[in-house]
Amino acid sequence: MIRFHFDYLSPYAWLAWTQLPALAARHGVSIEPVPTLLAALLANGGTKGPAEIPAKRSWVFKDTFRTAHRLGVPLEPPPAHPFLPLPALRATLAVEGAERHVLTDALFRAVWAGGGGAGDEASVARAATARGLDGEAIVARARTPELKERLRRETDAAIALGVFGVPSMVVDREVFWGLDAFPHLELYLRGEDPLTPDRMARWEHLPVAASR
Repeated sequence: MIRFHFDYLSPYAWLAWTQLPALAARHGVSIEPVPTLLAALLANGGTKGPAEIPAKRSWVFKDTFRTAHRLGVPLEPPPAHPFLPLPALRATLAVEGAERHVLTDALFRAVWAGGGGAGDEASVARAATARGLDGEAIVARARTPELKERLRRETDAAIALGVFGVPSMVVDREVFWGLDAFPHLELYLRGEDPLTPDRMARWEHLPVAASR
């Protein structure tokens, strides 16, 4: 199984979502979409998000547009960015199995494929209903303390695994971060990962000789 950690804020997560099904099918593995609050990952690492750094924000939009064009994937800006992703993330956790896959796709497309955004409950409900789900019921469940706590637990669990950004794909507790990690993920799934435990140990135990 590939646990796909994502936040709808990330255009790279959208691009990864469009490519992940084919990768998973090639290796006979399933995908579990795991909504993960990017803001909490950034806070835990003491880092800023790309949208908080003006030059990087501009570069990300350029890079993701070019990448989307190369992949043949639609990419349109949402109504605003950054936006509040909590309603969409919590709503995604309110459904399971195939419905979660459907809702994840619907909300990603609402944000990044010209679907009007998913920054509030009304837009989340519309996106869900348009794909045959009960949008109003999903949004109602997403408001509950249980769902709010579940998103916190999922995010905390991701942090404990070493997830620090989105998209991240986790297999056997091994974290592959970003769309450009797909080739490494493929090697791992084929049992051909060149990074052996003894080689990794050499890097992990390097002494720190300078800091800022």
